[in-house]
Amino acid sequence: MRHNKKFNHLGRTSAHRAAMLSNMASSLIKHKRIFTTTAKAKALRKFVEPLITKCKEDTTHSRRIVFSTLQDKYAVTELFQEIAQKIGDRPGGYTRILKTGNRLGDNAAMCFIELVDYNENMLKDSSKKSQRTRRSRRKASETAAAAKVEEAAVAEEVAAAPLQEEAASLDTEEKAEE
Repeated sequence: MRHNKKFNHLGRTSAHRAAMLSNMASSLIKHKRIFTTTAKAKALRKFVEPLITKCKEDTTHSRRIVFSTLQDKYAVTELFQEIAQKIGDRPGGYTRILKTGNRLGDNAAMCFIELVDYNENMLKDSSKKSQRTRRSRRKASETAAAAKVEEAAVAEEVAAAPLQEEAASLDTEEKAEE
């Protein structure tokens, strides 16, 4: 029985899996977004988020730990200089997985995995959310009543508009006769 064994081996040996995840993490750090299968993205999330947490404390020890995992000094430099400043106040959840559908060749579930603070489109959408979170009957009825009052005012203006036009035309006719 496989009780409490939740790790996805991805059909690879331990060394192959570690090398693949290290390469994917380096690519994610350099490019901020990569396209991969959903299973690999979920495994990568568990692999890269502790590294990003480790980069919040910029010490020689934490740099060496991250480098022993990534084996890419450019990715480590990027992680500690640029990414650490952007995610400094975030308490976790540094990556986002966006599912894109299935691959044509083998029907594998595909997705994007990206660093959360680097997607400007998502950051713009989050600022447009409304402030109200609850629905209230009273508020809805008040707004409905206000809308009815506005409709009535518009209807009166529309009804009065032809009369005003007639009065204006009569005035112009009288002035023309004089």
